[in-house]
Parts: sequence; C-alpha cells; structure tokens
Amino acid sequence: MVNVLAVLLAGGAGERLYPLTRDTAKPGVPFGGVYRIIDFTLSNCANSDIRRIFILTQYKSLELNRHIRDGWQIFSSTLGEFIEVLPPMKRVSDEWYQGTADAIYQNLESILTEAPDYVVVLSGDHIYKMDYGDMLAWHQSQRADITIATIQINPAEADRFGVAEIDADYRVRGFEEKPKHGRPVRSAFDPEMISASMGIYVFNTKVLVEELRADALDPASSHDFGKDILPRCLGKRRVVAYDFIDINAKAARYWRDVGTLDAYYDANMDLISVSPEFNLYDLHWPIRMRPVQAPPAKFVFGEEGQRMGSAIDSMVSPGCIVSGGRVRRCVLAPFVRVNSYCEVEESIMMPHVVIGRYSRVRRAILDQGVILPENSSVGFDPEEDRALGRVVTESGITVVPAPRAGR
Repeated sequence: MVNVLAVLLAGGAGERLYPLTRDTAKPGVPFGGVYRIIDFTLSNCANSDIRRIFILTQYKSLELNRHIRDGWQIFSSTLGEFIEVLPPMKRVSDEWYQGTADAIYQNLESILTEAPDYVVVLSGDHIYKMDYGDMLAWHQSQRADITIATIQINPAEADRFGVAEIDADYRVRGFEEKPKHGRPVRSAFDPEMISASMGIYVFNTKVLVEELRADALDPASSHDFGKDILPRCLGKRRVVAYDFIDINAKAARYWRDVGTLDAYYDANMDLISVSPEFNLYDLHWPIRMRPVQAPPAKFVFGEEGQRMGSAIDSMVSPGCIVSGGRVRRCVLAPFVRVNSYCEVEESIMMPHVVIGRYSRVRRAILDQGVILPENSSVGFDPEEDRALGRVVTESGITVVPAPRAGR
C-alpha cells in the first residue's frame, strides 16, 4: 500500500460560473442531475484506493460541507481512512488563501501530522475519470520529485492551459502558463498535439514542504503552483510528465474544465447523447454522490393530441414530476416540476425548479429553487432575458438565477 495523502483544492469562488456560484463554491454546484462537481474527483480517489483526503474549502462552503458530510463519510476511521474538510485556520498567516500553493502551505501542519510519503494535489472542479494509482506508479518508476498530469490538446487551444515542454525521457524542461505567442512546444507523447497541465500533481512530501516554505518567503510570488512552484522547480528537481490515461474508455479522452457557464452547459449536454461522451453507467468505475431520498420520477397525463407528460433524450432525477409538459434533451435535478402544456428543450434544471403552465424554455440553465410563473418564456429573446435579470452567455445560453434567500 502506497503511503499517500490527497489534498483537494475546493475553495475557489468560481466567478466565471456566476450566478450558479453566488451562494456556493464551484465544486459544490450541482452537475448531471444528482451529482455535484466535486463528486467526480472524489470518486476518482475512492476508485483509485486513496482513502485519506483533505478538502480545503474557503468560499461559501456551507452547502459543500453538508454534501461531504451527508454523502461522503464512506471510509473507515478505524483503518485510518478519512475525508476531512479543512476550512482556513490562519495558522501561519492572517490572510485568506492567496493562491493554490498558499492554500496547501497554510495546511502543512495538518499534512505533516499524517506523515505521507507522497501528496497528490487535486482540483475539485473538473469532470473526468482517472486512476491516480497509475500516476503514482509512474511517479515511482520515474524516480520523480514531482509528476504533472498532462493531457494532449490541439495547439490552437494552448492559450487556455499551462503547457509543458517534455523531453524524450518524459522530464519536463519548460512550463508556460497560457502562452500567447502561438508557438507552443509539441507533445513528446504525440507530435501533432501539445501537452497541457491538468492541475493534478504528485509530490514527494519532503520536496513539497521545502518548495512551499521557500515560496512563502518570496514577496514576488503569486503563490500558485502553475505560475510559481513548477517553473521554479524545473532546474533543480526531477519533474516528469504523466500522460493522461482515460478510464472513461471512449475514442476521445474526456477531461472538462467546467469553469465557465458555456463549458458547464456543454459538459451537461455531453451526458444526454445516445452514446454519451462521458459514461456514467460504468459499474467498474462508479461515480458516487450523496444519496437522494426521493420517490422515483413520475410522468403524468397522456391525453392524445392534448397534453403529454414526457421526457425524450433526457436525464430525469428522483423526485421529478413531468405533469403534462414535454421535455427534450434536458437534465433534470431532483424535485423538478414541469407543469402542463410546457415545452422545455436543451436545458438544465437544478433542484426544486418549478416551471409553470404554458411556459417555454430553450437552451437555458435554471438555478436551484427557481419558480417560473405561468406563460413564462426563457431563452427566446436575449434582450428580454437580460431585462428580467437573467444572464445570457456568449453562446446564447440563458441563466436564470436562484431566488435570494428570504425573498
């Protein structure tokens, strides 16, 4: 058994996902009906047999904390296993977390108490399947100090990622965050592609501690792994790349950063294809979540030529009632209610959404607890949507914010 500790960064405010992150941290945003975004990284840990996990929270974490408490206490404390949520404790600073590296630096005392040989640094806001055990084995076989997980991407997308320059022996010789010059180095794994960082790292614990302490003393540092820690380590540490192996077992590797509203919408739509790009139905690599205590979904009224309760090419969660409305290519979270004579297409409905009679919804995201009055229209007139306080994205997705608490 490898002596490893996972540290999952889950404190991001997720400004680009606003208004979905108005009241909760990005990893706690619902996804795919019954899941939260963080469930995918945590499921990878559980399936990889990593059973000591620290989750570092910060921004509006109440809902995320409750999700972890109610859905993820699945490990055995008598065997030394745990999922522990660590809020900012300001042990070494009077500041909140200043960056990804600073977040872990401020929790070094907790990490050292566990005395791991290796620390796996993870992000809680990506959708993918990965066996971290394979990455750890690669790290050991390469006798690395640090291993960076990379994914092959089209060179045209280089300015969206941290790009690694990798030698033939898999050692990382250069690392550039979001290059703008249009001359990215081609991947050592595929000369037609470039290797982008996935924000997943394996550190020898001794190396991690030394580098974080040095970084904390540097007044010019932004205390970020991609911008500061990794570039500084290239000349003095053995930093190697691990090419992403996708457990999803599809033709194309699936890894999605759902950090924008458009990316979040697209990733949800990926789930409802006839042959989904991302497979939720693989019993060999299950995606776990907090169990939903709810009755099965129900579809009522089937009057020929009049009203029809139906959902086609959609994912419908427990507790939903489609009552005389038509749903097509949608994702419905628990306890959604679609009433009679409604037409809802290519949309995402968060928990407890209610759509009033005779309403039309197209290419939209309805946040938690939204109640649309009868005869509402969403996604058909961008100017009207904006005038009603809704957000319209660059690609034309309309987001209806959740009602304010107490209103």
